Amino acid sequence: MAGKNIVRQFLFPRVTRKFLTRVCAVALFAYLIFGHLYIPLRIQGESMEPTYRSARFNFCWTLRYVFSKPKRRDVVVIRLAGKKVMLLKRVVAVEGEEVEFREGKLYVDGKEIDEPYVRYPCDWNLSPRRVEKGCVYAVGDNRSMLMRYHDFGQVSIKRIVGVPLW
Repeated sequence: MAGKNIVRQFLFPRVTRKFLTRVCAVALFAYLIFGHLYIPLRIQGESMEPTYRSARFNFCWTLRYVFSKPKRRDVVVIRLAGKKVMLLKRVVAVEGEEVEFREGKLYVDGKEIDEPYVRYPCDWNLSPRRVEKGCVYAVGDNRSMLMRYHDFGQVSIKRIVGVPLW
């Protein structure tokens, strides 16, 4: 009989001021943590494979770039439309650099860049373009897909939300 009372009290607690204060504190804490510091995201699409697989779950750590800017090779979360639509991409060039693809190879300022995270061959060709001030150039890791199926290119640093947590 005592076991039933414990279960009943756990599932249906008495609504007191102390109880409501705790519920509000937990709700506020969860809102701050998961709404602003660790934003949950579901990875959809194959553009970052094999580094990040589609249909996986991750968190975006939003404080990564509070005191610094993204660097080449960083994987970033880019806000496309609010916090509902975000892209996961890799920074391949930063402001002031010239980026291009020749026969699937990445060139920054005329020098070929080694990309060990790119595992599948590609034949991308993209004429040279300079990355504007306050922007980075971001591309997915899965370059075996045709260029027209990728969302990539120059992105304002203001649109970068953070980095994936793992």
